[in-house]
Amino acid sequence: MGALSEAVALGNFSRVTEFILLGLSDRRELQVIFFVLFFLAYAMVLLGNLLIIVTVRTNPKLSSPMYFLLCNLSFIDICCISVTCPRMLVDLLSQRKAIAFEACVAQLFFLHFAGASEMFLLTVMAYDRYTAICKPLHYTTIMSRRVCWVLVSACWAGGFLHSIVQTLLTIQLPFCGPNTINNFFCDVPPVIRLACTDICVTEWLMASNSGLISLVCFLVLVTSYTFILVTIRVRFTEEHWKALSTCASHVMVVTVFFVPCIFIYLRPFSTFPSDKHVCVIYTVLSPMLNPLIYTLRNHEVKVSMWKLWKRCRVF
Repeated sequence: MGALSEAVALGNFSRVTEFILLGLSDRRELQVIFFVLFFLAYAMVLLGNLLIIVTVRTNPKLSSPMYFLLCNLSFIDICCISVTCPRMLVDLLSQRKAIAFEACVAQLFFLHFAGASEMFLLTVMAYDRYTAICKPLHYTTIMSRRVCWVLVSACWAGGFLHSIVQTLLTIQLPFCGPNTINNFFCDVPPVIRLACTDICVTEWLMASNSGLISLVCFLVLVTSYTFILVTIRVRFTEEHWKALSTCASHVMVVTVFFVPCIFIYLRPFSTFPSDKHVCVIYTVLSPMLNPLIYTLRNHEVKVSMWKLWKRCRVF
C-alpha cells in the first residue's frame, strides 16, 4: 500500500502520481561525498563548455566547421547534464526523493532529446573529420557553413523525433504501482518496468529505437575513423599527424559516451543493479570530459582561450 499511497483513483486501478528515486546510495555519508563531487562536476561542465562557446564565438580564426560543431557539442553537453544533475543534487540533500509523474516524463523527454541529438552530432563531427582528411580538396565545398547549419538542425530534429517516440511509448502505459525507481533520474527502461501491464512489445520497440540508434551511430563512427586511419597510413604528413591527434580526442569522447548507452539501451527484458552507476558515465562524466579533452589536446583553442583571458584582465 505504501507504493500506492500517493496515487489517485482512475477506473478500476490507481494511477501513480509520483515516483520515488532511490539515488546512488542510501548512506548519508556517501550522499554528502556524492553531492560535493557532482556539484564540482556540474560546475566544471558549465564553466568549461561556456568557455569553449565564448572562445569559438569571439575568435574569427576558429570559424572552421570543426569549431562550429564543437561549439554546438558544448551547448548540448550543458543541456544533457542540466537535465539530470540539478535534480540529483537536490535529492542528495533531501530525505524523501520524490518526483511528480509529469516531471518524470519531462525529464526523460529532455534527456533523450539532448542525448540523441548529441549522438547524431558526434556522427556529423566524425563525417567532418573524414571529409577534411580523406577529401581535403573538396572540404570547404562539402562542409560549407550552410551545410553545417543543415546538419546541426537535422541532429536536433532527429533527437526530437526520437524523444517523442520514447515519451509517447511511455505515457500510454498504465502505472498503478509500485512507484520506486532504482536510479537517480527518470529514464525509459526503469520507468516502463513499473507499468502494471505486459511491456514485452514496448521494450522491444524501445530497444530498437534507442539501442539501435546508439549502435548504428557508433558503427558509422568506427567506419569513418577506419577510413581516416587508412588514409593517414597511405600518405602520412605533419598535417595528417595533427588531424590524427584531433581524431584521437574525438574517439575518446565517442567511447565514453556511446559504449554505456549501448550497454543500457540495447538490452530489453534485463536490468542490473550497476545500471545506475553506468548511467553516471554518459550523463555526468562524458559532458565533464569533453571540454578537458578538446581544450587540452587542441593548441588553437588553448591559445585563443589565453588571449581571451588576457583581454578580460585588461577590462
